[in-house]
Amino acid sequence: MAADRRAFLVALAGGAAVAASGRAGLADEKLPASRMRFGLVTYLWGQDMDLPTVIDSCEKSGLGGVELRTEHKHGVEPSLSKVQRMEVRRRFEASQVTLVGYGSNAQYHENDSERLQANVELTKRYIQLMHDCGGSGVKVKPNSFVKDVPRERTIEQIGKALNEVGAYGQQYGQQIRVEVHGAGTSELPVMKAIFDVATHPNVAVCWNSNAEDLKGEGLEHNFGLVSGRFGATAHVRELTGTDYPWQQLFHLFRRVNYGGWVLLEARGNPADKVAALIEQRKRFEELCGG
Repeated sequence: MAADRRAFLVALAGGAAVAASGRAGLADEKLPASRMRFGLVTYLWGQDMDLPTVIDSCEKSGLGGVELRTEHKHGVEPSLSKVQRMEVRRRFEASQVTLVGYGSNAQYHENDSERLQANVELTKRYIQLMHDCGGSGVKVKPNSFVKDVPRERTIEQIGKALNEVGAYGQQYGQQIRVEVHGAGTSELPVMKAIFDVATHPNVAVCWNSNAEDLKGEGLEHNFGLVSGRFGATAHVRELTGTDYPWQQLFHLFRRVNYGGWVLLEARGNPADKVAALIEQRKRFEELCGG
């Protein structure tokens, strides 16, 4: 973790000049009013909550939606029966909270055809699950490059797998949301290369607010590489933090008139989750207006 933190600070320093120049023009640029909505990814703040508590916490804190992550206490998994899936749907329909989608660990980079196909089939089961529960999409991810395998080959493999699950998801009204994630694969030029292969219109980028966003030519350039393929979700960390240029990011979101869900994927374990969520929601509202 210490090494990751150092790497983040190096990237932040490298993008500081670009961020500063971007901030200089923020106040002068006229932008459309924000259409973004704020919600929660249950990793990590919601991982120990059952489903009623997840929904109740979002309602009390003013968050409008939630992405349920696999392998958490709320237990929304493909093993649920049809009756149990309908109960999940009814809980959300009776609440003020939208089931935005599912946070899976499905990945398509491995150099093993059986594992690759297993991940594709698992994704299809997640698609069916969200269709039954009332969600609108499934988050997947590239997770790494493979040693001794050419990067171009892995990129093509990921892109083709995304096209397959994208076509399948379209049949069920479920968007495939590709989290900008993984060692090497979280770099935005790599994500653009993946999406040059993953051309199916039902496959979309889920921005993930990583240190890598600030590398190379900086946040604005990297944002522009993939902003044309944004889907219904984007992930952010704690918006009260100072280790990422949040105001610049929200400015860029507004510039492209992004109207999706901005979902909090927060670290740590605050004792009062509702109070912590309220603080984040207020900061979101400030950033949307800034």
